[in-house]
Amino acid sequence: MSGLLLIADHASNHVPADIDLDIDPVLLDQHMAIDIGVAPLGRLLCDRLDMDGIFGPVSRLVIDLNREEDAPGLIPQESDGFAISGNKLLDAEGRRARIAHHWRPYHDGIAARIAADRPRLIISLHSFTPRLSARPEEARPWQVGVLYNQDDRAARPGIAALRAAGIVTGDNEPYSGKVLNATMNRHAEGNAIPYLGLEVRQDLIGDEAGVTAWADRLAPVIRTVAEAV
Repeated sequence: MSGLLLIADHASNHVPADIDLDIDPVLLDQHMAIDIGVAPLGRLLCDRLDMDGIFGPVSRLVIDLNREEDAPGLIPQESDGFAISGNKLLDAEGRRARIAHHWRPYHDGIAARIAADRPRLIISLHSFTPRLSARPEEARPWQVGVLYNQDDRAARPGIAALRAAGIVTGDNEPYSGKVLNATMNRHAEGNAIPYLGLEVRQDLIGDEAGVTAWADRLAPVIRTVAEAV
């Protein structure tokens, strides 16, 4: 293997049969439930770069795997203006059970993988919607955003390589890694491993052609960053 590890927290919209979110099922195919395009893009990048990958197995509406265990939004009660009614009914025991069944095994698995075969670079892959339903007037012009918190060893060459490739790149946009970076804070910064946090705009990777095109564009960037760190 290449010594690279890809982590995609929000790659699935799966809701276990024993969980009732009490929402319109159409929401499960939208950005509040899953990072659109991330699963196929992540798998293609893993194939292109001989890279191992860890893909979150449940919808972020079941539990947000990119949040700290005690974060208020860990089990969301609303998302982009839509109420997640089933989560509002969850009591303290139900919350503890959901964390124990889904959040802890996921993060324990990442920790074990890193301990067994320490990667030299972690790639965190997410995607973002071109605009939020709650704020439709705020278009997001970036094609890719690079997120980071304290450790910018991979972010800096990543931003430079993306921009050199003609990609409209956000520096801690459309989200700041200084606010939303839980998985990388825990497993990358916590282990002093450099990481490249990539957010790809969802309309660019919403179909097979887009996924292939962006794998073609992002694979060389990841190679460049891996050589730089």
